[in-house]
Amino acid sequence: MSGRVYLDWNATAPLRAEARAAMVAALDVVGNPSSVHAEGRAAKALVERAREDVAALVGCQPREVVFTSGATEAARVLAGGPEGHDVYVDETAHDCLFAHLRAGGNAAGGHTLALGLANSETGVISASPEKGADGYPWGARRADWLMLDIVQAVGRVPFAFGWSGADLAVVSAHKIGGPKGVGALIVRDGFDIGTLQPGGGQEMGRRSGTENVAGIAGFGAAARAALAEQEAGVWTNVAARRDRLEARVEAGAPGTIFVGRELSRLPNTSCLMTPGWKGETQVMQMDLAGFAISAGSACSSGKVKTSRVLKAMGFDDVAAASAVRVSIGPATTEDELDRFADAWLGAQARFAARAA
Repeated sequence: MSGRVYLDWNATAPLRAEARAAMVAALDVVGNPSSVHAEGRAAKALVERAREDVAALVGCQPREVVFTSGATEAARVLAGGPEGHDVYVDETAHDCLFAHLRAGGNAAGGHTLALGLANSETGVISASPEKGADGYPWGARRADWLMLDIVQAVGRVPFAFGWSGADLAVVSAHKIGGPKGVGALIVRDGFDIGTLQPGGGQEMGRRSGTENVAGIAGFGAAARAALAEQEAGVWTNVAARRDRLEARVEAGAPGTIFVGRELSRLPNTSCLMTPGWKGETQVMQMDLAGFAISAGSACSSGKVKTSRVLKAMGFDDVAAASAVRVSIGPATTEDELDRFADAWLGAQARFAARAA
C-alpha cells in the first residue's frame, strides 16, 4: 500500500484517460482548422465537437464558447472593458480576476462585477448576484457586465451559464482532468466584447491564433467525462469521503479549524488551520511522507505572503499562515485519506508537543 497520494486536485486534476486518448488521436490530424480542404475540415470538426461538449458541461450554447489558452487569458477581457467602466472584484476572487480591479474612473461610466463561483483555497461557494441589483458590498451599484470564474465549480456542482445571469465566464480544462494550457471564455450570445486577441480572426473573431487542436480535443473529452460523472452523482460520494476525513482529523486534533465548514462548499475541498503551525511546513512534512497537498492556490505557491482570501474572511495573519488545503477527486480512496490522516495527525501531535 505504498506510493505517493495526490491530494491537490484544485491545483490540477490528473489527466483523464479519455482526454489523453483524444489528444493523441488529434495529433495525427494534420490540417489547420481554418483551412477549407478535407484535412482542415477534419481538424475543424474536432474543435467544433469539443465546443459542443464544453457547452454541454457549462450549460451554454456552443456558439458562446471561445477557446483560449486558459482561464487567465480569458479573464483579460476585463482589461478591455468599455472605457469608463469600473471593475469591481470580490475580495475572495482568484488573482486572475483581481488583477483587473479598476475603480475611480468615469463616474458616469458603467460597472463590471467579477467574482469566483467557488474559491480554490477554501472551496466556499458564492451566491451569484443578479445582474443590475443594487447594493453590492464592494461598492458597485449596478453591474453592466457580470463575469463569473467557474473554474473550480464546473463539473463538481450544478451550474448552467444559461440561467446564471452572467454575461461572461471563464473555465479551464486542467481542473476537470483535461490538459493544461487550454480553457475557454464563455460569452452570452449577443453580448459584444470586441476582440480578445487581434489577428487572423479565429474563434468567431474574438480570439485570433491557430487553435490548439490537440488541447481542445482533450478539453472536450474531459468535459464529456466530467458531465457523465456529475450526472451519475459521483461527487456526492467524494463529499462523503471528505467529511469522513474531517471527522477523523477533528477527533484526533479537536482544535483544528475547518474553514468554511458551516458554509456551502465544493464537495472535495478541506481547508485546515492550526494557528502557529505554518502551512508551508505542513506541506513539506506531508510531501516527505508521500502526500501532495498545498498551502493555498497553486498560483500563489512559493510566494511568502498571507492569503488575501483568508484575511478577507476575517482570519488573522497567524491563523491564515497555518492554512493547508486538501482537495480530492473521484479517484481518491478512503484508504488514501486514512493514511493521510494518520500522517497529518502524527505531525500535528509533534507540533503540539513542541508548542506546549
